[in-house]
Amino acid sequence: MKSRQRVFLKLSGEALAGSEKTGFHEETVKEVARQIQEGLAENVELGVVIGGGNFWRGRTGSEIGRNQSDQIGMLATVMNSLYVSEILRSMGVDTEIFTPFSCGGMTKLFSFDEVEKTLASGKVAFFAGGTGHSLFSTDTAVTLRAAQMSADSILLAKSIDGVYDSDPKQNPKAKKYEEISIQEIIDRQLGVMDLTASIMCMENKIPIWVFALQEPNAILNAMKGKVTGTVVNP
Repeated sequence: MKSRQRVFLKLSGEALAGSEKTGFHEETVKEVARQIQEGLAENVELGVVIGGGNFWRGRTGSEIGRNQSDQIGMLATVMNSLYVSEILRSMGVDTEIFTPFSCGGMTKLFSFDEVEKTLASGKVAFFAGGTGHSLFSTDTAVTLRAAQMSADSILLAKSIDGVYDSDPKQNPKAKKYEEISIQEIIDRQLGVMDLTASIMCMENKIPIWVFALQEPNAILNAMKGKVTGTVVNP
C-alpha cells in the first residue's frame, strides 16, 4: 500500500446549497471545508469535483439546446470550485483549480504534470468545467480525472447513505448494500453513477465509496478510510 492515499471527492452542487436549494449555504460549505482540512492531516492527497446543480441542472432552460445547456452547467461547476476553494484558502489550506478550457487568470489549464505536482505537494486540486465537452456528466469528469491521476478511490457524497436495491424514498423496504460490484450496479441499473462513469471505474479498477453527506463527519471519516455507506468494488 502506498504511504499516501490519493482520493477523489465528488460533491453535488445541490449539497452546497443546503436547505436553500440554490446558490450557496455558507455554513454547509464551511463544514465541508472543515472536514477536508482535517482529512488532509491523515496523509491523504485530495482531488475534488463539484457538480453545478445548485445553479443549473440538465436543460434548465427548455428553449436552448443540449450543447449550450451543458456549457452553462460547466461554468456553474467553475463557480462552485472557486467558492469552495476560497473558503479552504481562508482556513489556511492551499488549493489549485484546473479546467479543461481557459478561464483567464481564475484557473489553470489541466495538465497532468501540474496536477501531479499539486497533489504531491499536499494542495487540494479542484477539477472544474467537467470534461470540457457537452454530453458528459460530472460523474464522468471525476472518473476521468481519477483514472488519469491514478487515484486509489472515489468518494461519492450523496443525499442517501449508500446504494439500495430500489429508491428508499419510495420503498421503505429497500435493501441497502454494504458492498456491491460495479458490474452488479450496471446490470441492475441502480444509477449510482452514469453508465460511462461506471464502466470507466470498472476498467480502471477504481473503487467507489458511497455515503450520505449529511451524516456527521462523513467526508472526514471517508478520508480516513471509514465508510458507513456502501463500498462499490470494481
